[in-house]
Amino acid sequence: MTNRPRAQPGSRGLSRRELLRNSLAAAVGLWAAELAAGTLGFLWPSGTLALAKVRVGTLADLITANPGLPIRDGFPAYVPAARAFVILINPAAGGFRPGQDLSGDGQGLNVRALYQRCPHLGCRPNPCIEDFWFHCPCHQSRYDRLGTKALGVAYGPAQRGMDRFAVSVDAQGVLTVDGTRLNLGPLPVALGQPGIIPPRTANGCR
Repeated sequence: MTNRPRAQPGSRGLSRRELLRNSLAAAVGLWAAELAAGTLGFLWPSGTLALAKVRVGTLADLITANPGLPIRDGFPAYVPAARAFVILINPAAGGFRPGQDLSGDGQGLNVRALYQRCPHLGCRPNPCIEDFWFHCPCHQSRYDRLGTKALGVAYGPAQRGMDRFAVSVDAQGVLTVDGTRLNLGPLPVALGQPGIIPPRTANGCR
């Protein structure tokens, strides 16, 4: 007759129930970690240049880099290094004004930098030269030239305006976009209400 080895005092194997419970807890924890990482990846800029401060230059530099586009009239200028669209907020007020804006609103500096991704599913909206609005090519969300989302089913499924980077302008009028500070865009605004700029023409770039 074979003698079975005795269990050491104080030691006990896992029961099937405990093993199942631990495996389930580990799977749920892994799923939660992946969900959190995916959410952060969607909300936050990606790539090696995103989490950096990018020196864009003066308004004159933007105009020179975008020949033929009405940048001085408030049309968005795309800056690849910053992964952002840079817009003169009030063309009648002239160029950029010195200062710093961590909120991304940019009113005091007369310039705004919008993150290049649509808040809906991450496609890149394109500014339309006909109506001065952003049009997302994937699901047709539309935003005015300052990134405010138009309210209503007809203007696409995005639930907020385009996200905004913090900006600063030095005494020489040189703009820096701070890729380490991203602010969520505002809630949509109904066309015709204060806070959204009407399109210059109906059905532009469609």
